Amino acid sequence: MDLLRKQFLAHVGQTSPSPLLIEVERAEGVYFYTPAGKRYFDLISGVTVNNVGHANPVVIEAVKRQAERYMHTMVYGELVQRPQVEYAALISSLLPQGLDSVYFLNSGSEAVEGALKLAKRCTGRTGIVCYRDAYHGSTHGSLSVMGGEEYKNSFRPLLPDITQIGFNDMEALARITERTAAVIVDPVQSEAGVRIAAPGYFEALRRRCDRVGAMLIFDEIQSALGRCGAMFAFEKYGVVPDILCLAKALGGGMPLGAFIASKENMDKLTYDPVLGHISTFGGHPVCCAAGMAALRYTVDEGLCQRAETAGALYEELLSGHPAVQEIRRNGLLLAVELGSSSRMMEVLARFKELGILSDWFLFCDTAFRISPPLTITQDQVRESVRLILQALG
Repeated sequence: MDLLRKQFLAHVGQTSPSPLLIEVERAEGVYFYTPAGKRYFDLISGVTVNNVGHANPVVIEAVKRQAERYMHTMVYGELVQRPQVEYAALISSLLPQGLDSVYFLNSGSEAVEGALKLAKRCTGRTGIVCYRDAYHGSTHGSLSVMGGEEYKNSFRPLLPDITQIGFNDMEALARITERTAAVIVDPVQSEAGVRIAAPGYFEALRRRCDRVGAMLIFDEIQSALGRCGAMFAFEKYGVVPDILCLAKALGGGMPLGAFIASKENMDKLTYDPVLGHISTFGGHPVCCAAGMAALRYTVDEGLCQRAETAGALYEELLSGHPAVQEIRRNGLLLAVELGSSSRMMEVLARFKELGILSDWFLFCDTAFRISPPLTITQDQVRESVRLILQALG
């Protein structure tokens, strides 16, 4: 093992006993490369971060231009910084009425934390309803609404007054009551292995929240900004949340998160108490400049439609293989179900040899994910499928 990998294991905090240990020299488009020149298809996109592709020149130019002007100047929300203002206005212009106030933060977990606080502040209630097999982050609040108990047990006590229900379970909606501050849900259950809402489910959820006065939070941290073939996945269902959480692709490859609500509701964080939510680096001007460039590129290049086209092609080319039991897809977010965790791990090891980066899902270890940059071409889809089929055998 070379020195750099030894230092990585010795000095960089680890998340598991078995990291991939692939050294990245550079990345471009849908690929990244090791110092030895080995090329990898990036079929994860940094977990849907790099929607506009690695080293996108439009994003790089925006980063350079803003870094030359100024970087951090003052804690979030005090000074008028053009990248923050213009990006918030651009995001709001793409959303329905009532989602017009953007609170920028640094990550998806922070966005969820802010959304939960806002719901409690607006309703005066404490109850939160969440879903089994949902992932919302690793900080204490977001961990409290995660759907996997094994990830929580070593860190209790967590937030009280949490109720967990099953996705697509209509009868369980009755557990949303007048004590519920908010329901937090993924429009697409990504980490459950790309589980899709049943027809009418989100409409029924919206009606129930309205009936009891609970706020509806959509966690679109993985599914938004073109990934699911629409700018926001909730557009496919015709249901608008009270609070929307974004991150991942929001920064165009830079760290950026946000929760979005109505101006009326968001303003409640400014009094009783003042500074009801605050962040030092939230909405960093370089991150906002990068994200704004990426979002404009997404719109200008029609990446929403390209995502749907590429996703459909993957589904068509992989569906006939005998090892593939099922493909669950929403846009260019796919779970390829193999039916066996051991088989799936064998395939991932083979991917690594062949030059593919993929992964399993947090709550579904029998399927691997396909979520490359939305810029992937049809020829690149076909080339990556040839390698996938070779790995499947």
